[in-house]
Amino acid sequence: MAKITFIGAGSIGFTRGLLSDILSVPELQKSEIAFMDINEHNLDMVYQLCQRDIDSNGLDIKINATLDRREALKGAKYVINCVRIGVLDAFKLDVEIPLKYGVDQCVGDTVCAGGIMYAQRDIAFL
Repeated sequence: MAKITFIGAGSIGFTRGLLSDILSVPELQKSEIAFMDINEHNLDMVYQLCQRDIDSNGLDIKINATLDRREALKGAKYVINCVRIGVLDAFKLDVEIPLKYGVDQCVGDTVCAGGIMYAQRDIAFL
């Protein structure tokens, strides 16, 4: 049984969707799951929704939700870093600044000029 840790798990859409994809793989359905985020409210909300999804699908998995990154990482075989440094205020700039100079990108969080700015913020965190 592998431990899968999500760092920055406080996003309902991203974390819930990714966990659903992971647990659709039969070999991963007995994994230990750890969620970590610095926002206690969002972490609890995502934890409750994801645990409800797991329970309603009859999977025998309990999520450990914590504010402590070291605790979440302890024993992890897989780590998914899904933090967004600067949250939506920074993301807005990742789109607006390139657009000001004629670079119209579809999202701005993985490629192009916005993706580079996003990476520069997040790499320092890692």
